[in-house]
Amino acid sequence: MEIDFQTHLLTAARQLTSPHCNERPAGLPVDMVVIHGISLPPNEFGTGIVEKFFCGELPVSDELYYQEIKDLRVSAHLLISRLGKITQFVPFNRRAWHAGVSLFKGRDNCNDFSIGIELEGTDDLSYTEEQYKQLALVLKTLMTAYPAITRSRIVGHVDVAPGRKTDPGESFDWMRLDCLLEAGHNSGSQRGAPQEINLKEEDV
Repeated sequence: MEIDFQTHLLTAARQLTSPHCNERPAGLPVDMVVIHGISLPPNEFGTGIVEKFFCGELPVSDELYYQEIKDLRVSAHLLISRLGKITQFVPFNRRAWHAGVSLFKGRDNCNDFSIGIELEGTDDLSYTEEQYKQLALVLKTLMTAYPAITRSRIVGHVDVAPGRKTDPGESFDWMRLDCLLEAGHNSGSQRGAPQEINLKEEDV
């Protein structure tokens, strides 16, 4: 698994382009990962609606939930499906709109300096083994590419937006993730070198 720093894309991922992103603040290093959980419609998987939502293509529907979120502009850098399939929506050097109003260790606007990873799932249903394995591989790759990302800076959405968000939920097994991260050598690598990043604005 590699990151191509010519494009800032994960080579193992399917690529879909989200318009919901912009430039990071100039010179601010990427030093954090925020893990989320999502399903659309709620509690349903494999529908393809999450991908459409992140790409600004939510289908027109009379369903109340869709009406409530149709004007939101949301994205993440990566989505990992229940089957372990990885989709990338935003290059890592750009600012995805995933964390919203957020605060971590005294710093707000976590989108400015973080990478957002969505797991297809819910707060109260176990995530799959395939998701944990792929997530661990992705995180090892990111930690190699962005050395400022340490284990203590891999957190859940709930940790940066407590009281407002609960994902990835109590069903997420942090101990399982830690075991996978500690197993073996760091398997991440990257081609080229990180370019200076610069971005700004837009939250959900």
